[in-house]
Amino acid sequence: MASPYRAIFAAPGTKGFSAAGLLGRMPLSMMGIGVVTMVSQLTGRYGLAGALSATLAMSAAVLGPYISRLVDRHGQRLVLRPATLAAVAAVAGLLVCAQQGAPDWTLFVFSAGAGCVPSVGSMVRARWAEIYRGDGQSLHAAYSWESIVDELCFIVGPILSIGLSTAWFAEAGPLMAAAFLVAGVFWLTAQRATEPVPHPREHHSGGTALRSPGLQVLVATFVATGAIFGAVDVVTVAFADERGHKAAASLVLAAYALGSCLAGAVFGLLRFKGAPAKRWLVGVCAMAVSMIPLQLAGSLPFLAVALFVAGLSIAPTMVSTMALVEQHVPRSKLTEGMTWTSTGLAVGVALGSSAAGWAVDAAGARSGYLVPVVAGALAAAVAFSGYRRLRRPAPRREGLADERSEQQHVA
Repeated sequence: MASPYRAIFAAPGTKGFSAAGLLGRMPLSMMGIGVVTMVSQLTGRYGLAGALSATLAMSAAVLGPYISRLVDRHGQRLVLRPATLAAVAAVAGLLVCAQQGAPDWTLFVFSAGAGCVPSVGSMVRARWAEIYRGDGQSLHAAYSWESIVDELCFIVGPILSIGLSTAWFAEAGPLMAAAFLVAGVFWLTAQRATEPVPHPREHHSGGTALRSPGLQVLVATFVATGAIFGAVDVVTVAFADERGHKAAASLVLAAYALGSCLAGAVFGLLRFKGAPAKRWLVGVCAMAVSMIPLQLAGSLPFLAVALFVAGLSIAPTMVSTMALVEQHVPRSKLTEGMTWTSTGLAVGVALGSSAAGWAVDAAGARSGYLVPVVAGALAAAVAFSGYRRLRRPAPRREGLADERSEQQHVA
């Protein structure tokens, strides 16, 4: 492990909660693609599969910030465990209804219920922010490490989810995702020493974290960015299916995540002096441009290479995003603020996967890759229009004066 990463793990408990976060985030890469694979296996309807994946993502987008707001007020353990059990119960209902050929509306009901899944990545990043408060270099390395963990999930997750559903039984992928969620969340919440101290209700009088102008720009941009991810997932499965190698879609999507993982590892080793806003803007534009070569894909090997190159811009952009959230959101609402970026992605994934599913049904998989191109152009346009808000100095963070006076009093 390179020295910046070794340094951040010197703090007690960091290895444990990061490992738990890895398990808890596996459903992020497994559930949506698992539902697409399961439904397409059972019914052959990519439009329905994409719509169900979109429903799950949209539900998570609606419920996620609310769950994180409760976490900021009451703590991770008290909130995450019941939310996880509710999500797993809904997933179980979805699998049973899909296997039994129940009416479509039942699938949508349970997909919506599965949106109770907590944003585990936000919970882990909030722990890093609590440990390395005010240490920009350590937080840069920590956020880079967590982006690597995210991409490890996206390398392994689709392979497991698609592989299990195609080689074992159709419901196996989402079932395994639910098992990972329970194991990860209960392991994470058992680690009380590193859990951020909850803030009582009176510190939340300023309303939602989304009132921050900078956070609004990040979330709006991530809606379009999420549409890229959602569309790429659905269209890639259909593209591989048309060529008679549906299971190979997991390997192609793993190449996408591998590019991001390698870029994130290198990015974490670098030291930056300037504000992260410019790096974020460059990253968003690079993600948009990287979608153009997908229009030329005629084979799975070419597609894998094109997605690997496209993935190189993802993790650095995500790291810069977390740094901007930490700058623009009050500390008492940090978990909620980080979850809002995940919410933007989830909304985008919902829109992108649904649009891509209908595009595939209407015109074939290759035409479906027009969806991420349009989404990338929208992401770049929103990023440019909101760039000034991110460059402006963030207002004084809520509670900062109280923290300083308390530290002086202790000293």
